[in-house]
Amino acid sequence: MTLTPLYQSLPEQVAFHRTELSVIMSLYGRMVAAGEWRDYGISSLREFAVFSIFKRTAENPLYKVEKRPKLRGRQGQYVLIGMDGQVLKRGDDLKAVLRVLERKLIRIVQ
Repeated sequence: MTLTPLYQSLPEQVAFHRTELSVIMSLYGRMVAAGEWRDYGISSLREFAVFSIFKRTAENPLYKVEKRPKLRGRQGQYVLIGMDGQVLKRGDDLKAVLRVLERKLIRIVQ
């Protein structure tokens, strides 16, 4: 009977890297300063990682940024999902995916 180490039998988790979190948190900080967002949550799961953005803590997320490495070759590993579950943007470049949200920072100055 051969024993396999415990760490080999556990599934790997997908997580955001420091560089990815830096891009997300930069946008998050600007949106908090603008008064648009107030809270966030991060989940690292077996198939994907999620960064959820909230207007208020007790609500459903306004947006979710998902990282799905298995879709890297097909649709892109990053997905921006709106409150209603609609996919707003997909791609392999996180900054390009988040540009949809940066447009909300641009306001008409009178």
